[in-house]
Amino acid sequence: MRAARPEVSFEFFPPKSDDGFAGLLRTADALAKYKPDFFSVTYGAGGSTRQGTFRTVETLRRHGHNAIPHLSWGEESSRQICDLLGRYQDLGVSRLVLIRGDVPSGAYAPTHYASELVQLVHARFRDTFRTYVAAYAEMHPQAPGPSEDLRRLKQKLDAGASAAITQYFYVLEAYRRLVLEARATGIVKPIVAGIMPITNYERLVRFSDSCGAEIPRWIRCRLTELADHDQALRDFGAQVVTDLCSRLVEEGAPGLHFYTLNRWRATARILDGLALEMDRHGSSAKGAAT
Repeated sequence: MRAARPEVSFEFFPPKSDDGFAGLLRTADALAKYKPDFFSVTYGAGGSTRQGTFRTVETLRRHGHNAIPHLSWGEESSRQICDLLGRYQDLGVSRLVLIRGDVPSGAYAPTHYASELVQLVHARFRDTFRTYVAAYAEMHPQAPGPSEDLRRLKQKLDAGASAAITQYFYVLEAYRRLVLEARATGIVKPIVAGIMPITNYERLVRFSDSCGAEIPRWIRCRLTELADHDQALRDFGAQVVTDLCSRLVEEGAPGLHFYTLNRWRATARILDGLALEMDRHGSSAKGAAT
């Protein structure tokens, strides 16, 4: 029996201008041919892009795309959160990505944790929303240790979340270990692999240093060598990430979630490179989701 096609999803951030919205719609249209399960839209620290997130989800859905929001619980009351969820329900949204989110500048700790938000959503809306939470193949940078990081993941999933999506990674063994250790603790829900295309060396290093994602030395060295050769760097990055995705598909990863940075070409190139592998393990990368 052939393995099922993994879930495919794409992440965007809210644009800040009309030109940004026009560009995002072009990106969504270009990626729509891969039949994604959803497009997700991020939510800034402390809800700083709340209205931008809603507007982006609304706009994408109006243009025929299955867009869903990220949501964190800052200083809002539970009633305010539920009012916002009601607005998303009215849009036809049936999935949510629930996160603790970045701590706002000047704050020392989050107001609410993701597990509390998961509990609120499932208590007030029951089975209305399928919810996703965050996971870290290489441990959350603020976690005191791997065991505690895993305990918090289990807490979120036990609270009612349907699946987890990891931060991006380039070390396959880290994802393998996360899944094995999660299963050993009794977690049976899907853990979707987060994927970051490689297109710019300095930006990748900056993102990775802030989120705790390891860039293996051999990749860093090669990217450093290619830093002034844009096309060669993009070619190398596409091969590295396509190979990673191919191995994830071979090993039965339940999903691939692409951090697109509102651009489509690098992600499309990876998916095109995966088409043969996807055919081998199920339906085409451009086929219907299963």
